[in-house]
Amino acid sequence: VALNTVYAFCRTTDDIVDNEGEKDRKVILLQKWRIELGKALQNGSEFQLLNQLAHIADKFNIPVQHFYELIEGVEMDLMKSRYQTFDELKHYCYLVASSVGLMSVKIFGSINERIAKYAENLGIALQLTNILRDIKADAKVNRIYLPQEDLHQFGYNEGEIFNSVYNSNFIDLMKFETQRAEDYYNLAKESLRPEDKKYLFAPKIMERIYYHTLLRIKGNDYNVYKKSMRLPHTLQLLIAFKYLLKYRLMKTV
Repeated sequence: VALNTVYAFCRTTDDIVDNEGEKDRKVILLQKWRIELGKALQNGSEFQLLNQLAHIADKFNIPVQHFYELIEGVEMDLMKSRYQTFDELKHYCYLVASSVGLMSVKIFGSINERIAKYAENLGIALQLTNILRDIKADAKVNRIYLPQEDLHQFGYNEGEIFNSVYNSNFIDLMKFETQRAEDYYNLAKESLRPEDKKYLFAPKIMERIYYHTLLRIKGNDYNVYKKSMRLPHTLQLLIAFKYLLKYRLMKTV
């Protein structure tokens, strides 16, 4: 129930921005959502979901800053469609993805500095994978998440993104970007000790599914323009099942 409440909050926050409608109206709705979150954390909101979230935050000692970080992150999608540097993009990834992980791990059980660092780096890795997978779809709504400094470095431009130009410069750019994402997966994994993993069943499944998505991008020569890089549901289930078996063996040791 606790995890479902957190995910429902995240999904509802995302939907405010992703659903159809005028930008100005979305800004107003998001601001009201932020205000109502504050009310829920104090005396009570008109939104039952936020009241439930406040109860969960208190019960599991979830820092409420992470809820506000997510709202700030999705708000960036209304205000910003380009990122000049990777540092800017990394901050966005932290807000929209690491924040969710940091909310969630408090519910899974014991949390320490290593697990918090895992959640932070994994969130960045997952969001970078999303960005690489969805370059074409994002361009259709005039969003380019790849840092402008990287486009310049590899001699690839926005017009080529909009026209789905697949060439050697794009391949070199994608090799660079996928390696960066892989580095964050490695940072996440390296932060853990074996005894930490028993608290991270759901995040480890997410890690495996998204890492396989990154491998799929690389295995298709980085041509995210040609076909969808989303993993079929059957493959996602297989990955989850394989980790479930490993997880059960881990708990019996």
